[in-house]
Amino acid sequence: MMPSARFADLEDASVLITGGGSGIGAALTEGFSRQGAKVAFIDIADGPSTALADRIENELGRRPLYLKTDLRDVEALRVSVAKAAAAHGDVTVLINNAALDDRHAVEDVTVEFWDNNHAVNLRPHFFTAQAVAPGMKRAGGGSIINFTSTSYLINHPDMPAYTAAKAGILGLTKGLAGKLGADRIRVNALAPGWVITERQKELWVTEQGLAAHVAKQCIKEAMQPDDIVGTVLFLASDASRMLTAQMLIVDGGFL
Repeated sequence: MMPSARFADLEDASVLITGGGSGIGAALTEGFSRQGAKVAFIDIADGPSTALADRIENELGRRPLYLKTDLRDVEALRVSVAKAAAAHGDVTVLINNAALDDRHAVEDVTVEFWDNNHAVNLRPHFFTAQAVAPGMKRAGGGSIINFTSTSYLINHPDMPAYTAAKAGILGLTKGLAGKLGADRIRVNALAPGWVITERQKELWVTEQGLAAHVAKQCIKEAMQPDDIVGTVLFLASDASRMLTAQMLIVDGGFL
């Protein structure tokens, strides 16, 4: 269920979301659209992304801008950031959400796999921030929200390249916050716990495994993509104007 809170300053804000076509990203694309923001989202999958844009337009009368982009291509990423700004004005809210959480064994990781993993899970976070920073400065400030994960905090054993990238996002967040804060650009990280997206259901969710996980949460409900939206809206809005260089954990109290 989408959050009921309304953040007036997000109306007509220029928002860019990476990985905004499915899972948590799709919930964010819808959530910001419901706030009246001008949303652009980057994704590589045409079918789900176009269907999402169609649904939001039909329901809300405003269509988010879908920008097909392979985040591993930094030049293409820069072009897409420029297109978002051209369509909606300088981006003042950036959500670095895109990720690829493929499982992998230590003994199977090659140099090529490692580099490709980080080219999706860490490198774009920096280069999208680099691309939007000048526009945020012109606008008088902005908010960058980097998605990390609780996976590296719980010693997840099955994706070491991914958890390394997710830990790196926290260091990047704090470094960018220190650099950009003088220009009133806030940079924070959000670490979701186990959010039950369609991808999770298809690949890894079992009834027994999910029940065991939820039993360890303080709130005894499986988390859904919509459950992440409210925290991101808060971080994007001026309600959190003095909050920067932080990581917020949204995991139902698992940790």
